[in-house]
Amino acid sequence: MKAAQSPGLRAGPATYAGVFVVTLTTLMYEIVLTRIFSVTMWYHFAFVAISVALFGMTVGALVVHLRPQWFTDDKVKRQMARCSLGFALSIAAAIVVQLSVPFVVELNVAAMFSVLLTCAVISVPFVLSGIVVCLALTRFPARVNRLYAVDLIGAGLGCLVLVLAFEWFDGPSLVVVIGSLAAVAAVLFAADAGEPRLRRLGAIAMVGLLVLGVGNAALQDRNHPLLKIVWSKEQKDGTYLHDEWNAFSRITVSGDMDMPFLPPGYGMSVNTPDELVHSLGMRIDNTAGTWALGWSGDPDETDWLRYDITNLGYHAKDGTDFDSVVIGVGGGRDVLSALEFGARNVTGVEINRNMLDLVNGPLGDFTGHLDEHPRIDLVNDEARSWLTRTDQQFDTIQISLIDTFAATSAGAFALSENSLYTTEAWHTYFDRLRPGGILSVSRWFRHETRDPLETFRTVALAAQVLHERGAENPRDHILIYEGPPISVGATTATVLVSAEPFDQATIDTVAAAADDLEFRPVLTPHEASSDRWAALTAPGGPGPAVDGFTADISPPTDNRPFFFQMADIRTLLTRAAWSDDQVMRPVVTLAVLGLTVLLLAAVCIGGPLVHMGRRTSHRGRVPYYMYFSGIGLGFLMIEISQLQRLSTFLGHPTYALTVVLFTVLVFSGAGSMLVERLIDAGRPRRLLWPVVVLLVLLGAFGLAAPGVIDDMAGATTPTRIAVAVGLLAPLALLMGMPFSIGMRAAAADPSSPTAFLWGINGAMSVVASVFATVLALFFGITMTFLAGVTAYVLAGAALWRIVRALPPSWAPAGQAPPGDDGGGEPDDSAKPDGADELVAVAAADGDDDGTGELVGAAEGGDR
Repeated sequence: MKAAQSPGLRAGPATYAGVFVVTLTTLMYEIVLTRIFSVTMWYHFAFVAISVALFGMTVGALVVHLRPQWFTDDKVKRQMARCSLGFALSIAAAIVVQLSVPFVVELNVAAMFSVLLTCAVISVPFVLSGIVVCLALTRFPARVNRLYAVDLIGAGLGCLVLVLAFEWFDGPSLVVVIGSLAAVAAVLFAADAGEPRLRRLGAIAMVGLLVLGVGNAALQDRNHPLLKIVWSKEQKDGTYLHDEWNAFSRITVSGDMDMPFLPPGYGMSVNTPDELVHSLGMRIDNTAGTWALGWSGDPDETDWLRYDITNLGYHAKDGTDFDSVVIGVGGGRDVLSALEFGARNVTGVEINRNMLDLVNGPLGDFTGHLDEHPRIDLVNDEARSWLTRTDQQFDTIQISLIDTFAATSAGAFALSENSLYTTEAWHTYFDRLRPGGILSVSRWFRHETRDPLETFRTVALAAQVLHERGAENPRDHILIYEGPPISVGATTATVLVSAEPFDQATIDTVAAAADDLEFRPVLTPHEASSDRWAALTAPGGPGPAVDGFTADISPPTDNRPFFFQMADIRTLLTRAAWSDDQVMRPVVTLAVLGLTVLLLAAVCIGGPLVHMGRRTSHRGRVPYYMYFSGIGLGFLMIEISQLQRLSTFLGHPTYALTVVLFTVLVFSGAGSMLVERLIDAGRPRRLLWPVVVLLVLLGAFGLAAPGVIDDMAGATTPTRIAVAVGLLAPLALLMGMPFSIGMRAAAADPSSPTAFLWGINGAMSVVASVFATVLALFFGITMTFLAGVTAYVLAGAALWRIVRALPPSWAPAGQAPPGDDGGGEPDDSAKPDGADELVAVAAADGDDDGTGELVGAAEGGDR
């Protein structure tokens, strides 16, 4: 299949600008989808945007290849304008449909249809964007390098612009504004094509969508938006006093400032005094809840906080001068708890700046302006990083239900990393405690008939860290008490842990407070409510006891930081586990997601590949198929493994997503362009060197990166971002080369099925986007990385066979073969069919270097 192109087709300035706008808005659209998915679905669905973007742009490029009659030279610019206009309008239309579709995760036809419909709808804009980018990078061969550079710059800046745009717009409004910006591309392409009607339509769409987006944002500030979240976490969304968005959260505030309620808490004692307090409910992404308390500064107003199970540890410090750290300030409730017990100083560490701005800004008069209190220090930072780099010591560190209902509500965080609950993180906590200091961690204990798996895993984590620190009997360092049921039928347990054995005075003080408050002892050095608690805290570590559980409660590590994921391979083979919704719901979720993505890929990518394959001679092509499968799998496996690892390092998945996308875009594109300088005519074995160097670098990276990340864990967020870029950049540079190398090798054969090869690469990238997550969940992030390295090793072996089969007179496109004096321009008849199509295929690469992100088609291969 030969791409229709002409040396005379020229790209004007408007075309360059149009490509810039399309790639900019495509990246923005993908990342904003991850944010909206986190609100409307569950956190783990945020990453489906990567797969859907790859799928959509791959389909868009396939359309260009399978329907060349639609994109002849006389139609190209007009079609780019039309598709850009469709891209802009479909972005707005897709968000309306997406927000209106109830999203339910079950293994039944209706639920599967809702997932499939959502994925299909949001992929439409990516299909249109893929067509535009493919045309831009295939139909202007004389200026492809310049267009390619504009492509990369636009896509790279899209990552950064999106983060800034969230300062002014909520999620739905921002999607519409992105559509308005995309319409600018339609105006530019139409101007270059000399299509005044399309230019007018583009201008109308641009203005209309801009007015709608900005107007909706203004109405959002007044809590009356036209376009808003309708369904959130499988239920109807509500109305709020405040509704604030940023790049990694949506915070809603509800309630009545003037109406007092019973004291809000996660485990209030039955002996709590009958008094009413003022409070407002706050939720992050409609799942993680906290309260903003009405407080005038009068200490008597917070006496009721002494009756909450989450504050049990403070009774051991009551009446002493102690310094406290609260991880997760939220609405300020835990900070006030420390003050209530007489803390000399309270440091509240909160990663979400919007939360601090809300509590101390619009709600400041209600909450008492905690930021102005002389004994309170509020820090906007990732807690683990801040604790690593501070040289201060503390008497208490409190982590009270960070993530709150997120784990019990259908496994919201089960497929998301959490850097606070790993052995490495807990070593940091103990390092920052003074002798006799207490780490207080509260988790959900039991709900109806469920086992207290979260608390079991917390105790296993504590026992493992204590064992690693040399504790002879971890049980002497741990106290656990359970509070009464709350309104949702669940109870909360507080786990108190000390690096030194608890002295008898502390044990007696905590026991007396618990007895007065009627909190039930679960585990102390002298009693245990069941043998399982005693076994987990026995000398020698929790390993033998962990093996006795059906669920996976092994201590999480930075390599497998999925605290709320309670299933492993052994669990899946146990019949009893399948009856436990708490354990298996995340697995079902992953299965639904994986089946949906693979079904879409099989129908929309696999179908055309089979069709093309029937017209292709496969004799001698197996090494090419292995090579392009390997680089497609390898790139995604490595990229996703580092995205997951950097989520822990940077403190939030959105930070990691932005940093990874930006770095991969810029440096893999640069690597792809460098291929031109590395290849000489008549020296085909030079094709091997970039892949060989890549394998060496991957080995060095695998050995060195964990240590670098560990050493820099305490750096500031900007420094950690710079470290992440420095680690990724060399890999991305080299991983940007294999696709272009393979296509140049394939072009030596006039009958080479380059479109088929590209399709295999794109399909494997889609498959990898699902299975990389599966490997990380069940076997760890390192295993995902090793799977990627293995895929590249297989690709390297295949490339060796390919290179050996190349003729001695082989020459890459654009270079004269050995012996050619270069004195004349070869005519078209001498040019192999694959060479013409090469440019088209490489550009359409849903993953020029195998990235598999939406960046793939935006990047294209080296031209």
